[in-house]
Amino acid sequence: MTRIAVVTGANQGIGRALVEDLADRWTADDLVLLTGRNPARVTEAAAAIRGTARVEGRVLDVTDPAAIASLAASLGAVDVFLSNATMRITPERTQAEQADEFIAVANGATHSVLRSFAPIIRPGGRLIIVASSLGLLRNLDSRLRPLFENASLDEIEAVVAKWQAAIHDGTAQDQGWPEWINIPSKIAQVEAVRAVARERRQEDLAADRLIAAVCPGLVDTPTSRPWFDDFSQAKTPAQAAKDLLDFILAEPVDPEMYGELVRDGKVLR
Repeated sequence: MTRIAVVTGANQGIGRALVEDLADRWTADDLVLLTGRNPARVTEAAAAIRGTARVEGRVLDVTDPAAIASLAASLGAVDVFLSNATMRITPERTQAEQADEFIAVANGATHSVLRSFAPIIRPGGRLIIVASSLGLLRNLDSRLRPLFENASLDEIEAVVAKWQAAIHDGTAQDQGWPEWINIPSKIAQVEAVRAVARERRQEDLAADRLIAAVCPGLVDTPTSRPWFDDFSQAKTPAQAAKDLLDFILAEPVDPEMYGELVRDGKVLR
C-alpha cells in the first residue's frame, strides 16, 4: 500500500527539510506532498528534492478551510500530516497590523487541519502540528486560562475570535492578553490539539495513531531571527526535521506523548 504524507509550509525552512528527510526515509512506492501557497515556489521546491519516495507539489492555501477539506477528500486517507505553515511577523509593524493573517495561518489552519485530516489518518498514522513551547497554558494570565481548560475545538475557535476582536478594539491587554500575538496564538494552537485528542484518545491509541503538537526548539530561520539574539544553540532546519521525524515515526506510540506538547521527546507542561 502506498503511504501518503502531506507537509504544509514546505517551500523552505523546516517544512522543506521535513519533505527532504521523509522522502529519503520512505520508499519509491510512497508519496510525499509538498504544499504551499505560491505555485512557482511549490513547483521549484518539489522538483529540487531527490529522495527515494515520490515528491509532488500541491498548491494549498491553509487559510482556506474549503481548500483543506477538498485536499482531504481527494486523498481519502493519509499516513502522515505535518502542519508546519507559519506567517512571519516582524518588529517593524504593530502586532495588530499583523494579527489577522498570523491568526489565520497559525490557528485557523490548525482548526481546519484537525477537522479535515484527523478523521482520515490511517491506523499507524501521525497528525502533527508543529508548535512552540510558548504554547504552554502557564504562559497565559491566570484570568484567561479557564477559557481553554477542557474546552472543545469549537469553544477554542470562539475564544480565538474574541481575542482577535479585542486586539482590534484595543481591549486585549486590559483583558490580560499578552501584547505579543505569538503567545496566545501558540497556546490556542496547542489547546486545539488537546481538544481533538481528548475525544479520540482511546480509538487512536488502539490503532497506534499519534496526534500531538511538537516544538522543534529554537531553529535558525528568517522567521526566528527578528525575535531572538542568541542562536549559538539553535538547530538548523535539517537538524530540527530529523529530530521531529525520529520522534513521530517511532513505533509504537507512547501514550504519554499522545495529545501533548512535546519537545525533544519530552512532554512540556
